[in-house]
Parts: sequence; C-alpha cells; structure tokens
Amino acid sequence: MPRKIKVGVLTFGDGRDFMQKPLTPVNEKFLAEIKNRLEKDGFEVVAGKEVVWQNEIAAREGRRMTAAGVDCVIFNFSVWAWPQYSRVAAQFCPKPILLFANFNPQYPGLVGMLANAGSLDQVGIKFYKTFGDINNEKTWQQVKSRIIAISALNRLKGMTFALMGGRSLGIDTAVADPALWMKKFGIDVDHVDQFELVRRAQLEMKKKKGRIDNALDFLNKHVGKIHWTAPDAPMRLTEELLRRQLGMYYAALDLCAEFKYDFCGIKGQRELTEHFATADVAEAFLNDPYGPEGEPRDPIICSTEADMDAALTMEIFHLISGLPVLFADIRHYHTDLGVWDLCNSGEHATYFAARSFDPLVNLPKVEFRPEGFYFPAGGASVYHISAPGEVTLARLTRSGDTNRYRMTIVHGEFVSFGVKKNEKIAAGVQDNWPHSYARLDCSAEAFVEAINCNHIHGTYGCWVSELQTFCDAADIECVVIQ
Repeated sequence: MPRKIKVGVLTFGDGRDFMQKPLTPVNEKFLAEIKNRLEKDGFEVVAGKEVVWQNEIAAREGRRMTAAGVDCVIFNFSVWAWPQYSRVAAQFCPKPILLFANFNPQYPGLVGMLANAGSLDQVGIKFYKTFGDINNEKTWQQVKSRIIAISALNRLKGMTFALMGGRSLGIDTAVADPALWMKKFGIDVDHVDQFELVRRAQLEMKKKKGRIDNALDFLNKHVGKIHWTAPDAPMRLTEELLRRQLGMYYAALDLCAEFKYDFCGIKGQRELTEHFATADVAEAFLNDPYGPEGEPRDPIICSTEADMDAALTMEIFHLISGLPVLFADIRHYHTDLGVWDLCNSGEHATYFAARSFDPLVNLPKVEFRPEGFYFPAGGASVYHISAPGEVTLARLTRSGDTNRYRMTIVHGEFVSFGVKKNEKIAAGVQDNWPHSYARLDCSAEAFVEAINCNHIHGTYGCWVSELQTFCDAADIECVVIQ
C-alpha cells in the first residue's frame, strides 16, 4: 500500500482577543472530532498548534503545513472566523483547500465557512465546501472522497516517470510531452533505453543461486501451470526465456530503486518482443503487490508499450485506491453476453486472478502460456481471467489541443461465467493472454463513441466521485459514460 495520506487541519476563529478564551472549548471539541474521524480511517493527521485568529498565526500555521508535507488541508470552521485569515494561510498550503463547517447551530461556523469561501474565491484559490456532522456517514464519505482525490493530485508533484523505450507500433496516444507533464502535474520524465533492461537482465542471469533462481522455485511451486515448450517450438516458452523475463523484472525493479523512479513504462515492441523476450512477466509483477518470489511490496505502476498516459491514468488510480491497476486493450464486445473482453498481452497483474494481496491465492489461478506469433522472441504470457467484482475504468487522452487533457470514466463490473465457459470465451479471442470480462453501465455504442484510445485502465471498487474531483481540481475535462 502507498504511504498514509497526510491531512493537515487548521481551525479558524474570531479575530477579537477577548473571544479566544470562551471559544476555546468549542474549537477544541470539533477539532478533536475531525482528528479522531480521520485517524479512525487510517489518515495521518497534522493538526494546527493553535486557532488561526491573526494574520501572523495564519502565515505561521500555513507554513507549518507545507513543512510537514501534508497532502491535503482542511480549513475547519466551528465558530465565526474572519475571512482574511484563510487567504493568508492558503498561500502556503497544498490546493485545492477543503472547507468544513461543523453542524453547530449555537455558533455561526457555517457563516464563517461561507464568508471564507467568498474570500478565497475572490483571489482565485480553489476550494471545496462541506457542511455537517463529521460523524454522519454521508458527510464523512464526501469529505473522505475529496481528501483522497486532492491528495492524489498533490502526490503526483515531484514524481519521476521512467520511460523505457519510446513510441511503440506508432501508437500516438501513448506519447506525451514531458514539459506538459511537468507543467500540469509536476512530474519529471526520465528516458531509459531498453538496452539497459537487457544489460541488467543478462548480468542478473549470471548470478548463481540469485533472485532469478529463487523466483523460478517459487513460481514452479505456485503458478497453476507453466506450459513449457521445446526450444525449437514455433511458440516458445523455455526456462531460458523465462529467466530473461525475470531478469527484466529485477532490472526494472533495481532501476526504480536506484534512480528513485515512482512509475514506469516499457516499450517492448518491437525490439524486446522480436529479439530478446517479452516484458510481460516483468510488467505483471511490477504492477502486483508482490514480486515473483512472493515478497510483499507496494505495486510499481508499469505500462506496456511505454504508454505514458496509460501509466499516468494507472498511477492516479493507484494513489486514489491503494490497489493494483489493470492495463488492457479494448479487444472485443461479446454481443451475446453483453460484456467487453479486455485483453492485452500478459501484463495484467496476477492480483486480478483472485483479487487478493496474497500470491498463494492468486497464482494457482494463473498460467504461464507461450507467446504467439505477435512476439517471435517468445516467453511467457501471464494468462488468467479477472475475478468478478465492481470496477471503475478510465483513460486520460488529449484531444485537438494536445495540451488539454480529458478523462473518460465508466463504472461497471467484472463478471465470471465459470471456469469452463471463461476458458471457451478466451480461446475464441486470444487463448494465451489474460482477460477481464467487463459489463459496463452504458451501451456498447456509447462506450465506443466516447473512447478514443485502444487502452483502458482501472481497478476494483467505485471511484467515480474521486476521479471527478481529481479532474476538477486538475482542470481536466471529465466525461462519465452512462
């Protein structure tokens, strides 16, 4: 899981000094309620040291929020609060700001929040307002959803994306301007040649009783089936090829650790897929919550075909949900079943096979099948069918003005038809690649009309509200297909 979201809470008050003592118990009571609710749901809280009731305090507390590295700040209103203070404090805080007015009719906290909202609006500081009892579930869910979305946006700042390779197969939607990413999201892009994956993989393969040997032992024991072939088979999966694939996994893992890359993309086609081995095993386990030796770790988002906007969409999903994220092609619509077949090579994280963070639960439902004619270098494709469950899918694209992003979102579910029928459906499309059977909350025609990309991404759960808030905060056009 990603590190805990760190939430700052500043309480604002009346600027008259004689009001401080009688209002202290009121402010402390509601601050404690917010702090307890946040901590109960797993957030790390950085509370203000004192009520903000002077400009000097506003600046000092705002700077303290920045110094503490908070991902999101709540401006808390329990009583009337002079609006000037929020403008001063907000200069130093991550934005947008969450404004919260407690349900407390004996004191004009709501009046204070609305007045402060107007003050922020005048100077163009973005904010979101919530009014109510923090212990009311509906109120809390709105606050929580907004915290998660705003924090995801702010946590992108300072990240580095490792672009391993370049444009694959002429897919223009996979390529974004690094300057745009820095300007829009605060993300740096560092280019790494695919040769570095090969070089490091070959060095790893030479080690005696190293990580590759440990991974092979673990996978041989726990993967449902590995379909080994002869070295001269037309579709090859040999131990040598699987070692190459595992070597690329450790190469990418080490690169991310050494250069502090936060997420990555691997081109794969055509150099690796035609002359070394596919990167499917590496990509699947990078996206998993564990490695091929079964060791737990936070997923490292990795897109195949070095799809930059795919990786960005996936990273946003990961920051919002804390879960592994799917990368898939929109391969086919089964009209008789009313489901989309989402299928892309072998880079689906094995997590999706059983929806577990335990490799011993997922891997028995996974098979390593030989790659097909698309990838003459050979290797394993990580075959499985995604476990059923509610899902949210989305994709970032750029339209017309390539500096303007749009996120297209759709809610639905992954479904299962039973082992035998799942296999039969997969065999009629691509029998060696992983599949997710998605029933969406929209017509097939509406989905095709709205999506202008062959790749789509998502994870389990309903994250539509969080993605909408993220888009609004990031000034991204948001389209929810219904």
